[in-house]
Amino acid sequence: MRLFIFRIIILLAIINFISINTYGSPLVKTEKDKVQDTISFVSPFEAANNRCFKCHGQEKYEYTNETLGRQVKDIMCSERILHKNEFYSSNHRSFSCTDCHSEEYAKFPHSGELRMEQKYNCIDCHGGDEKFAKYHFEEIESEYKQSTHFKMEDDGFSCWKCHNPHTYKISVRNANNLKETIAYDNAICLNCHSDYSRFQLLSDKAEINIIKEHDWLPNQASHFANVRCIECHTKINNNIAVSHQIRPKAEAVRLCNECHSKNSILMASLYKFESKEQRRDGFFNGIILNASYVIGANRNEYLNLISLIIFIGVLIVIGVHIAFRIRNKSKTFKEK
Repeated sequence: MRLFIFRIIILLAIINFISINTYGSPLVKTEKDKVQDTISFVSPFEAANNRCFKCHGQEKYEYTNETLGRQVKDIMCSERILHKNEFYSSNHRSFSCTDCHSEEYAKFPHSGELRMEQKYNCIDCHGGDEKFAKYHFEEIESEYKQSTHFKMEDDGFSCWKCHNPHTYKISVRNANNLKETIAYDNAICLNCHSDYSRFQLLSDKAEINIIKEHDWLPNQASHFANVRCIECHTKINNNIAVSHQIRPKAEAVRLCNECHSKNSILMASLYKFESKEQRRDGFFNGIILNASYVIGANRNEYLNLISLIIFIGVLIVIGVHIAFRIRNKSKTFKEK
């Protein structure tokens, strides 16, 4: 009897091991999993842009001071440094500098008035353009205006506080680069929320200790490494890739079962990149299984049924065994 129960337990362990390895992370990597070579981008405006990178692409710059009649070297302000390779890896890499900045910047030294020029927002270029319709920029703009960030626009908040126009890049989220995406997106939030100097530019609130503010969160380090800030701090929107409605602190997700359940909210946010058709038959939240294992969210209806049948079978066997033991003891007692 003990041997039978032991075999059942081993069988259940093997089933769970196979399901996790088969659907969580593939044991054998295919050709598609290998990192593909990339081709260096060559901008049609490279020559024109190099006029700007000559100074803004390095820590030191040099110019001719016509008043003094000599060459002058100086240190570039760190906020004005833009590395060429970062720009040509960004979403705006095909632009000329003067597509967004005044043509007057072609003259040096620059006029002080140019610092006051109005900066474009995302919707100024992407709104109402059929080429970008699939990204729903108008809806993103609407969400942003309902977020806590929009309330700080008068203090200087704008799209660029999160999406640096010179370096921001959006990569296609998939099971192979998910960790990289999480780290990249969280760094955007931490750029202000863990840097008090930047934070003070927009708020008079006291410095926030991110670790202390989240000390209620179990396995804190694991959560920070495997989910983005926006999973808990935004309102889910199924129409856009990334929600932009940042909710007040009091409305942030705090219940474990909102993620660790069959109807995990991660399906509508972090793992939205997979289509429903790609889910494996029989699995709830199959999208999550393609990338990672989330306790409570990964379930298979067939394994559930098999486990239930085995469990009931074990109970029946135990019950029958107990009944025979009682009957044999009663028989032995009567014989005495």
